[in-house]
Amino acid sequence: MRLDRFLSEATELTRSQAKRALKLREVSVDDVVVRDGASQVSDTQTVRWQGEVLERIGWRYLMLHKPVGVECSLRPTHHPSVLDLIDIPQLDRLHPVGRLDVETSGLLLISDDGKWTHRVTSPNRACVKRYRATLAEPISDKDAERIARRFEAGLTLQGEDRLTRPATFERISEREVLIGVTEGRYHQVRRMMTAVECPLVQLHREAIGPLELDPDLEPGECRYLRPEEVAAF
Repeated sequence: MRLDRFLSEATELTRSQAKRALKLREVSVDDVVVRDGASQVSDTQTVRWQGEVLERIGWRYLMLHKPVGVECSLRPTHHPSVLDLIDIPQLDRLHPVGRLDVETSGLLLISDDGKWTHRVTSPNRACVKRYRATLAEPISDKDAERIARRFEAGLTLQGEDRLTRPATFERISEREVLIGVTEGRYHQVRRMMTAVECPLVQLHREAIGPLELDPDLEPGECRYLRPEEVAAF
């Protein structure tokens, strides 16, 4: 890895600040001052900045219990960003893995590993996202079966010509259902429920693929994924 990149990933320095630190002879590799940012460093070498040993921050994978009222955008417009809920170094490297709208709560994954993000979000991988919806009106078993058939066959959403991929719809009680989708279209679940004339009042994502929201996480809390959870995707 280039030394200037190592510095920017192991500290809060920007690339330009890292280059300045090099010019000021503040950086050493194995106790030898190095001024060339293009110099290559390996994992076995010791890099110091202003005498402090640096360690590169590796890929990070987090699970967040997203509350209602925060945006998944990195440039929020009317509400706080989900990144405002996280207190770890180099937040600017992180990005949400998929999105939840402002009024939807539940499981949100966050990472700085672009390849891993693609594996989770790519429609070709058919990763099921499971939602629990609270309905505005009670639903009967008969109506639930009818909606389940329509979800399985695919729906045409307003403003689109392409059918949704097969999805699942399961009645839990008169006012609660579970919905499973493998896509991530704009406000997809809410628009699907509108298409079948079954308005909802609350939407909460419980799981993404094999990973379920940790019940110990309160809204707004997050934790790092365990190695086996990262590998599950």
